[in-house]
Amino acid sequence: MKANDRSWFLYVVQCSDDTLYTGVTTDLSRRMHEHNTTARGAKYTKARRPVKLIYWVGHENRSTAQKAECQFKKLTRVQKEEIIKGRKMFHG
Repeated sequence: MKANDRSWFLYVVQCSDDTLYTGVTTDLSRRMHEHNTTARGAKYTKARRPVKLIYWVGHENRSTAQKAECQFKKLTRVQKEEIIKGRKMFHG
């Protein structure tokens, strides 16, 4: 999935050990491929393959996506799951 009107994505993947990994990218398909099959995947996800994309939200630019990532990472696991399941909005 590539960005059209939103150029950057905040995304969350669920790892094989049920942990969550959060990142930002301009191309979700490419990034999922990297996380699951190449050396370009994050060190954290390389040891926890396969990963599954479970949440993403578009942002206007890299700066807002990274700020949202920082805020999302500060949330508890329960708060993250509420956002992922759509029970709570995330305005990061």
